[in-house]
Amino acid sequence: MGFNFRNDKVDVFIPDDCMAGPALERTTHLSIAAHPDDLEIMSYQAIAACYKKEHEWFSGFVVTDGSGSPRGGDFKSCSLQQLAAARAYEQKQAARIGEYGSLVMLNYTSQEVKNDRPHDLVHDLQELIRLARPRVVYTHNLADRHPTHVAVALRTIEALRGLEEPFRPHRLYGCEVWGSLDWLPGEDKVVFDTSLYPDLASSLIKVFESQIGIGKHYDTAVMGRRMANATFSDPHQADEHRSVTFGMDLTPLVEDPKIEIEDYVRRLLERYAKDVLDRMKELT
Repeated sequence: MGFNFRNDKVDVFIPDDCMAGPALERTTHLSIAAHPDDLEIMSYQAIAACYKKEHEWFSGFVVTDGSGSPRGGDFKSCSLQQLAAARAYEQKQAARIGEYGSLVMLNYTSQEVKNDRPHDLVHDLQELIRLARPRVVYTHNLADRHPTHVAVALRTIEALRGLEEPFRPHRLYGCEVWGSLDWLPGEDKVVFDTSLYPDLASSLIKVFESQIGIGKHYDTAVMGRRMANATFSDPHQADEHRSVTFGMDLTPLVEDPKIEIEDYVRRLLERYAKDVLDRMKELT
């Protein structure tokens, strides 16, 4: 099946050697991430939900090549092209380990995602999503501290808003990477149980040696955050899960394109501020 991509660098990888079209069409859970390793950090719940399942399939779309990441260790002298190749290899290894239904590396640069070619990215995402037709989509949350992550979330929302109703997912979630979503009030917080297959969770992160090897200890930090989320979720109850990630429900932004994205996030922040101030007021 041919694709009409605006970016001629797109790389479609199918771990089980299925044809690209059928591989994408079987997608049930889709994650759209900015960089190699973001899929495994932010949407592990979706990966685990599909792992070893016959009728559930995880697909990951990685928007940038990650060549702008910090360098160090064995990768200190790498060129942009060499680092991009190393990160693509690691991402494909993760797709094999996690038995993803498909992996698409769109290979835009961060600058293209943020400013230079946003409409091309939106077009390419729509091209893929129309074929995949996932039930649920995961992407970055709109309060993430990394500008490229926020840009990917915005392009994802724009792409989904521009699709015909049958191609839109039932749910869209924004997930945590740079900055926890622990601050979201309870009614706004989506809780993802990431307790399944702990060895798989660890293996998926450890693949990314180009990041861990320079001193970014994602292998321990990701697992630690998930365990901390589980324990510190509720001060009045025993832990319900061993491992948890948090999400922001972005579904209303797709269901009603008239909602201003900034207003939606502002209301979340205002509810958080009200929650904090109300609690203080009760005790003062």
